[in-house]
Amino acid sequence: MAKTTPLEFIKQVRTETAKVVWPTGRETVMTGVMVVIMTTVLAVFFLGVDSFFNAVVKLLLSLAR
Repeated sequence: MAKTTPLEFIKQVRTETAKVVWPTGRETVMTGVMVVIMTTVLAVFFLGVDSFFNAVVKLLLSLAR
C-alpha cells in the first residue's frame, strides 16, 4: 500500500470536500421541521399505547383483588 504524505492527504480531503453538495438553508429548516413533527406524532402515538396498556394492567389488577 502506498503511503501518502500529510500534504497530499490534505489536498485529497479538500478535493473530496469540494464534491459534497451541501443543503441549502431552506432544506435544513424543512428537515428540522419534519423531525419535530414526526417526533411529536410518535410521542403522541406512544402516549396512547402506554395509556392503553396502563388501563389494561389496572383493570387486570382490580380483578385480582
